[in-house]
Amino acid sequence: MSESKRFTPETRSPVLLKGRLAFLVPWHARLPGVLMCAVITMAATFLSEHYGGPQLLFALLIGLAFHFVMEQPGMRAGVEFCSKTLLRLGVALLGMRITASQITGLGLQTALVVVFALVSTILVGWLLARLMGQPAQHGILSGGAVAICGASAAMAISSVLPQSPANERFTLLTVVGVTLLSTCAMVLYPWMLAWLALSPAGMGTVLGGTIHDVAQVVGAGALMGEEQRDVATVVKLFRVMLLMPVAIVLTIIFRRHENVSVDSKPVSIVPGFLLGFVVLVLLGSTGIFTVSSAAFASEVSRNLLVMAIAAAGVKTTFKDLLELGWRPLVMLLTETVYIGAVVTVLVWKLE
Repeated sequence: MSESKRFTPETRSPVLLKGRLAFLVPWHARLPGVLMCAVITMAATFLSEHYGGPQLLFALLIGLAFHFVMEQPGMRAGVEFCSKTLLRLGVALLGMRITASQITGLGLQTALVVVFALVSTILVGWLLARLMGQPAQHGILSGGAVAICGASAAMAISSVLPQSPANERFTLLTVVGVTLLSTCAMVLYPWMLAWLALSPAGMGTVLGGTIHDVAQVVGAGALMGEEQRDVATVVKLFRVMLLMPVAIVLTIIFRRHENVSVDSKPVSIVPGFLLGFVVLVLLGSTGIFTVSSAAFASEVSRNLLVMAIAAAGVKTTFKDLLELGWRPLVMLLTETVYIGAVVTVLVWKLE
């Protein structure tokens, strides 16, 4: 075989081996990229634990700084593996945190408030995208990230939407935006809610139904009290559970229109990682998982998602993000204000 036709790790990359052939990429070809993303994850964790700040945002910024390594032979296969396969595995493991008893304990009114806020926020995102001349997919992605669970939802929804460089760049900007907004909400919302005549359960519902990321929800609840923290956590987990049906609906919608864009690639009717999410929720509802095993799975899931975001950062440059302009940030801010106002007013009225 001539040297020009000899297989290399780069020619065996998941980018070049389409669809199900990606599993043929040997582990040694993926190892350099995976190890680099793991090191970025450890660095982001260290910074977050010792200096404060969002772990996901640190991972993304460090990843962006290391974009130059994508030019090195053998890196792309591992980075792509982290940004796609590890992402899906991390989302699936989120199911171990949720049980049917937690959801039924919310009550019908609370569940309806959360569902209405979630669906309407996604629709607001779609409408804003149309009004601002942005692709509809960007509005759905930003609206879903705000409505469900922040950066994790952004990455999961992005994985079931048609794939394109523009969508990847917008996903990263969404991750940055929702992480920053979630951190601001963790500080501001408890102070704002203290001025409203809401019960502890009502305050917890507002926190869990509006703040984007799980960690910030728990932090905001803890600032207000034990009952507020517990209610906020359960409400937030209910929003996380809704990621599954939302992703399935989006998969079906975009599969029907997959031929509209030449850059789009076919997606499964129900992606395997969503099935895994459902199975783990069902198993967890039977009590098969211990508290320690669920906590361990949650930690593993978090680290896998951080690795996926680090990999997404490595694949992108700051220039790519700046090219998106100011409109995505306005969309995220408007969606955040909308869901915050809707949930607060509905909870206040119901009390």
